[in-house]
Amino acid sequence: MSLQSASQSSSSSVLQIASTEDESELGASASQSASQLSSEPLPAVSPLGGTNLKVFLSTFLTIFLAELGDKTQLTTLLLAAKSHAPWIVFAGAGTALVITSLLGVWLGCWLARRISAKTLETAAGVLLLLISAQLFWEVFHL
Repeated sequence: MSLQSASQSSSSSVLQIASTEDESELGASASQSASQLSSEPLPAVSPLGGTNLKVFLSTFLTIFLAELGDKTQLTTLLLAAKSHAPWIVFAGAGTALVITSLLGVWLGCWLARRISAKTLETAAGVLLLLISAQLFWEVFHL
């Protein structure tokens, strides 16, 4: 092995060790940052980048799965079959869903400024339990 290749080999080993130490420091600071972020609102990052992409995908999957087979989808199916104008039905249904989603986002932002996230989660859970209990009561007491 020549002196030049030995020098390059040792310098690459030093760089590799230095980068490993930097990565472990970054990992420690990242886990610290993650624990701090869990109690704070998510920061905005560039559109559809980083955090925003995660929020977008989470929202999309939640709404997409919740809407499959629900009464809105069944109504849209029936309207498209009856009218024989699927693109018009699609445009009408899409516009309605966008507007109702916009109202939900506005209401959520308004509530978030006035009520803590924990209180909102608890209230939503209690409300869903009450609705479930009412439906259960109606089904078994007819």
